[in-house]
Amino acid sequence: MAATNDSEQVAAIAEKIRAGKTSLGIEFGSTRIKAVLIDDTYKTIASGDYGWASHLEDGLWSYSKEEIWKGLQSAYASMANDVETAYGEKLTHVGHIGFSAMMHGYLAFDENGELLVPFRTWQNTNTSEAHQKLSQLFQYNIPERWSIAHLYQAVLNKEEHVSKVAYFTTLAGYVHWKLTGRKVLGVGDASGMFPIDPTTHTYETEFVKQFDALPEVAAQPWKLEDLLPEPLVAGTPAGELTAEGAKLLDPSGVLQPGIVLAPPEGDAGTGMVATNSVRVRTGNVSAGTSIFAMVVLEHKLKALHPEVDLVTTPAGDLAGMSHANNFTSDLNAWVGLFGQFAAALGQTVDAGTLYGTLFRAAIADDVDANCGGLINYPFRSGEFLAGLPEGRPLFARSPEANMTLGNFMRAQLFSAFSPVKIGMDVMTKQEHVQIDSLVGHGGIFTTPKVAQKILAAAFNTPIKVMSTAAEGGAWGMAVLADYLWNTNEDHTNLADYLDGRVFKDARSTTEEPDARDVVGFEDFFARFSKGLPIEHTAIESIDLEDK
Repeated sequence: MAATNDSEQVAAIAEKIRAGKTSLGIEFGSTRIKAVLIDDTYKTIASGDYGWASHLEDGLWSYSKEEIWKGLQSAYASMANDVETAYGEKLTHVGHIGFSAMMHGYLAFDENGELLVPFRTWQNTNTSEAHQKLSQLFQYNIPERWSIAHLYQAVLNKEEHVSKVAYFTTLAGYVHWKLTGRKVLGVGDASGMFPIDPTTHTYETEFVKQFDALPEVAAQPWKLEDLLPEPLVAGTPAGELTAEGAKLLDPSGVLQPGIVLAPPEGDAGTGMVATNSVRVRTGNVSAGTSIFAMVVLEHKLKALHPEVDLVTTPAGDLAGMSHANNFTSDLNAWVGLFGQFAAALGQTVDAGTLYGTLFRAAIADDVDANCGGLINYPFRSGEFLAGLPEGRPLFARSPEANMTLGNFMRAQLFSAFSPVKIGMDVMTKQEHVQIDSLVGHGGIFTTPKVAQKILAAAFNTPIKVMSTAAEGGAWGMAVLADYLWNTNEDHTNLADYLDGRVFKDARSTTEEPDARDVVGFEDFFARFSKGLPIEHTAIESIDLEDK
């Protein structure tokens, strides 16, 4: 439900809705499809969502075609109902629309537009052979979840459908195609299908030639460039909502066709927009159950690094990403244990107080900068960056380690950020990537200062947290849809548009790296890295299902 109850504000927003001074962003996340309508001041005025989950189909993670459309229609209807309830307006039109979704994966179609095999999502890891062969061929990291890895693995597996492929795309690209008839993709999302040349903002020509020259690919009746969607940079009109598309989005028939759409994007790109991290030498750290850190690069990396994924911003600038599967699961388990201890003493403590008290202990004046010799391994699941096929959470210390609450919680937080530091160190120490600032977002930053201060030490970089960082990817996509107005008017580049308009009045706090903390983290990280064989032994010694 829209937040405002003030009659004058409601009337003003209703007028904007009638005038089409709105932008709609819809994002397909892994657990939720969310629709967000913003006005011309970038405020959310209505929203709706639909919960869903992937399922195994023929041994691969998928979402059914039927649920894609059911979920889209449900999220849209919920948002449109929000508009009518709050502002008394039926949503017959909006200014611009944009779709985004979880990146990568594989949606392949024949010449009649029929889906050849069930949607294969980014979660699938059956493409290891393709990942290794293509990464070596291009000398450019092609992660297992990328669309080209899925296509090539199908070729290697001699799957029956491969010869019939006439087009393949991502989830966002599929939805956009069906609503507009245009086979296009935002350049950021396209960069998770196949490598993008950051100069031309098109696919890397030499890599396309190398792929087509592979004997098993050359035997196919198609060329790769004929199968891929056309990449478009942010601000490029990407087609109009057709009459069929309007009916598909809103079966009630209220929404009218003719609305101009933005290029469909991936969730990494909308995350960059939502955190104002599209300018060169800026980046963002998204922290939750997993964690990734992304930096917009000034130039291509000099060497192949499996620890770094290369994608682009929605404007087409190259960005390096370090992605770790593990982040808060182990930390949450320990905090829960302290909560149980408090309850055993008859002291019921709410979650905010519990986390805040424990987190603040990690930066108290009496803690050792390097955690006093304590080590923690937060690996609940396997971790590619650390070379671990499975996870076993562990806490370890030497007999003379300084076992205090502050040091223990500091070790918990230091260890949570350590896996993602592996990939970041490749960028900053081996490739000498320069970073001016990083924006942190996620629940761990709710307690003021603590996680910011520790992350600043881990990356030796200023860490900013903004009041708008919780808006999310659907809001970021709505902003990209609104950007169409600005490129039509004055051709403002995306970074300047975000700085000068969207985030002009956004509040933020910044923590600079503290020299003592930086040295302490490096010492901890050296011991963390040296002790990784403990984790391998634990995998061999502790059964995964032991309870």
